[in-house]
Amino acid sequence: MESTHTTYLKIDLNALVHNFNFIKSQLKNDTKILAVIKAFAYGHEANAIAKKLQEQNVDYFAVAYAQEGVKLRESGITTPILVLHPQRNDAKSCVEYKLEPNIYSFTMLEIFRNYMIGNQIENFPIHLKFNTGLNRLGFKYADIDDLINQVKSSKALKIKSVFSHLVASEDHSERAFTLGQISQYEKIVSKIEKHIDYKFIKHITNTSGTLNYPEAHFDMIRTGIGLYGYGNEDKWTQQLKNVGSLYTTITQIHTLQKGESVGYNRGYVAKKETKTATIPLGHADGLPRTWGKGKSFVSVNGKKAHVLGNVCMDMTMVDVTNIECNEGDQVIVFDSQKTVEEIAVNVGTISYELLTAISQRVVRIVVD
Repeated sequence: MESTHTTYLKIDLNALVHNFNFIKSQLKNDTKILAVIKAFAYGHEANAIAKKLQEQNVDYFAVAYAQEGVKLRESGITTPILVLHPQRNDAKSCVEYKLEPNIYSFTMLEIFRNYMIGNQIENFPIHLKFNTGLNRLGFKYADIDDLINQVKSSKALKIKSVFSHLVASEDHSERAFTLGQISQYEKIVSKIEKHIDYKFIKHITNTSGTLNYPEAHFDMIRTGIGLYGYGNEDKWTQQLKNVGSLYTTITQIHTLQKGESVGYNRGYVAKKETKTATIPLGHADGLPRTWGKGKSFVSVNGKKAHVLGNVCMDMTMVDVTNIECNEGDQVIVFDSQKTVEEIAVNVGTISYELLTAISQRVVRIVVD
């Protein structure tokens, strides 16, 4: 595609819809879908992603922090939004912008309950998070009696959902652990159901959990990385389409003689005559220094060009010795899940980190 921008991230909303529909095809007709669009929609473009999914009648959105939900509301999103990690001062924002907090501790329960009571608000929707093994956030089974008694002590709060999070649903060697989590979760919701006289939404699966454990779909599934094209397993990723593609251009070409170096701290010293291309993309744009010294690559005119030396803040140099190219030629940083996953392996990380690291100074171009 043509672009007036030197460096840009193309967002393919048609691929997004394909992925949404594929995930939907794995569910029963009455199973709800919660789309996770935290962290700028995993490094993409949250407002555009949310608007497109709202058009597809997604049932819920989830963000990490309240300010992410506020921005979605200000952009016109009306779909329910779950805030996964609300902070102590978020009650007012949640009320004003109709955001539904995840209550994961007695401290947060007290803060939100007291705010609602103080402002004479009744039946404000909350979500209860239970820890079944991740040991990150959440109540324990032993907390249920006290927790429900506190919720029922006033009319301030109403439980909208009870959920947990799987630890290793993509890892088949951990199947026994995952099944144990699911079993524990079932005991939790069964006990809560005996304490309250209304229904609530049950959900535990993330993308890989949704695809690998259909018996655990319950009332709703959560999907984040799957929406953007990654199934955490080749057989699933092959069914999905890539949503984000990162492009830049060659700014300048140099020829190094044997013994000359390129970049800070002489990160690469030429062993022979070497042609290098400088691209206007660096660690301030989301390319970590771990990409340097040949560990990662970009694509120039259909061929791999490995990174030479250290990644700079705003620029990176790549080896184009055996590639026919000119200044101004397009460079593909990645345009497929396969490339992202290959780079992730090379630099010792995961696709999530590469995608979410893309700086907000990189222009987003949305294609629908």
